Amino acid sequence: MKALLAAVALTLCGSACAAEALTVGSKRFTESYILGEIVTLTAQRAGEARAAHRPGLGNTGIVYSALKNGEIDVYPEYTGTIEREILKSTQPLDLDGLNRALQPLGLSAGVPLGFNNTYALAMREDRAQALGIRSVSDLAAHPEVVLGLSQEFIGRADGWPGLKKAYALPHSTPHGLDHGLAYEAIAAGQVDVIDAYTTDAKIGRFKLRVLKDDKLFFPVYDAVLLYRADLPQRLPRTWAALAALRGAFDERRMIALNAEAELNGKSFNEVAKGFLGERPAQTPGGGFLARLFAPDFWRLAYEHVMLVAVSLFVAIAIGIPLGILAYRVPAVRQWVLSAVGVIQTIPSLALFAFLIPLFGKIGTIPALAALFLYALLPIVRNTYSGLADIAPGLRESAVALGLPPDYRLRVIELPLASRAILAGVKTSAVINVGTATIAAFIGAGGFGERIAQGLALNDNATLLAGAVPAAALALLVHGGFELLDRWLMPAGLRDEAVSPSV
Repeated sequence: MKALLAAVALTLCGSACAAEALTVGSKRFTESYILGEIVTLTAQRAGEARAAHRPGLGNTGIVYSALKNGEIDVYPEYTGTIEREILKSTQPLDLDGLNRALQPLGLSAGVPLGFNNTYALAMREDRAQALGIRSVSDLAAHPEVVLGLSQEFIGRADGWPGLKKAYALPHSTPHGLDHGLAYEAIAAGQVDVIDAYTTDAKIGRFKLRVLKDDKLFFPVYDAVLLYRADLPQRLPRTWAALAALRGAFDERRMIALNAEAELNGKSFNEVAKGFLGERPAQTPGGGFLARLFAPDFWRLAYEHVMLVAVSLFVAIAIGIPLGILAYRVPAVRQWVLSAVGVIQTIPSLALFAFLIPLFGKIGTIPALAALFLYALLPIVRNTYSGLADIAPGLRESAVALGLPPDYRLRVIELPLASRAILAGVKTSAVINVGTATIAAFIGAGGFGERIAQGLALNDNATLLAGAVPAAALALLVHGGFELLDRWLMPAGLRDEAVSPSV
């Protein structure tokens, strides 16, 4: 009996161990993607846990929130960012100081990777030479230069606000520019100054001059792993493998790895495998079709369709009753229609980011909630309009026959309004196919993953490999609803729709 119980316990333990998972996160720029892949592959080689990578989780706020909520276990971060952006410290902290401050949060920082990737401002060498600008202080005498700064840099305390104050720069805050596009903008002469990471491979390619931080505003940004404090105890073999990455990079090596992705067109996974001494899998060709139908195509397609279908189903189940409520109860009509209208005006990425702390999760759940909210307006408004636009004579005839209100609604009014309702559902579905691409920025997957990577690399082929199937899916959805419209519309209405008016 004891032997049997021991065998059962061992089996259960084995199942639990097999279910143990490690989730690695990364931000939405080349170096973070690469480091995230290296950490994931290293953990997989340890053989202790199922390691998965959640790439491109937006900015620091989103990926840090995911770590704090336990949605990910570890991600590559920088000491300066932890100090200034996460801990809001005004004093410089070494690694021990960072860990003392992180301890109450249940987090730790460790495994210094061996290089410093600090913020910097950069200009084209010829433009800087012509204006005699060598340091950030020199910019104060040139208010005419055009700044092209990334959105995160503009919003960070250790970014533009602090830099502007420290150097008394006269320039107004510019409109944000995606980091991956900034290099093309400065090469084309559309902007004069961009924020850069000192390990960016494109600094050399575009012949940029990194301006000297002569007032030492930027702190040291040593690359480390930021992780949940229980990780070393929970997965000791995996942690030992990750700890072996300590000092594995220097600045020159990291620049070379970034260049392989940004300049040589390798995937982040291929770069990571090359660094770890693995032979990357051979991919057929390197053209657009090869990227379009890469091995991740069906996974991304499933994730995208699932996001759209589930959110649309819930929006139909709730939106149609809300439209009926607005039609039948004038007292709440304006409140219902105004509420769904206001939701539609909220910027999509802002709504996605807002829902993360609300649900305490990243990924599918907040993405579905956001897509559901965006789908409501066309469904609610078209349901209300379809019912309200029924000819008064038809409604009065039903009343004269003594039909109960619920029966009138179900048998007469809703069938008459069905074309308008279905048109609202179709509009919501097509809109959500496009909006779902943004869900990749919070780790929900879908074709937006490729779009985010294409933006990070400024690679049009990768970007189109995500945009084209999303557009094709929207066309398929539109065509499908056209067929559904013909099938579901009552025969009398269908005849009326195709007959010429007299």
